[in-house]
Amino acid sequence: MTGMIVVGDYDRRWPEQFEDLRQRLAPHVADLAVSIEHVGSTAVPGCAAKPIIDLDIVVAEDATMPELISRLTELGYRHEGDLGIPGRDAFQAPPAAPEHHLYGVVTGSRPHLDHVLLRDYLRQRPDEVRRYSALKVALAQRFRADSQGRRDYSRAKSALVEELVAKSYVAREVPVPGR
Repeated sequence: MTGMIVVGDYDRRWPEQFEDLRQRLAPHVADLAVSIEHVGSTAVPGCAAKPIIDLDIVVAEDATMPELISRLTELGYRHEGDLGIPGRDAFQAPPAAPEHHLYGVVTGSRPHLDHVLLRDYLRQRPDEVRRYSALKVALAQRFRADSQGRRDYSRAKSALVEELVAKSYVAREVPVPGR
């Protein structure tokens, strides 16, 4: 029987887990990557989250993406396409690796800015972190940890995520790419 989605309190080990993953990846992509960023809720101190580290490998231009995909595939990652978010390439971690979500993005692209601006915005606003965390905990109790439940969980929090992303662009006075 499938349990509920696990969303827990912030874990101080998450930055160390990110750093471990970054160090595993860096030797294989350093010549391609502008940076490897810790993104998502585990990158925001105090934010409740699923205990899965999100990483962006940021490249300078779209033309670099095929080589990044090739190298990550050689490391055992499975390329999953954009998963409905144009401009972002998603990868499933190899079975032996710690569970994490890995994305390839182009610097300055909408998916890249959405991730880093939201992360930076939340890091500066504990009130928004509390609001977002409360919603995530409540939703995790409503949905099962199967593929449909995870989709429903993501859909149910999307309005608040979109609101926070929009506020993050305004706060940094960054125009939204593609608008």
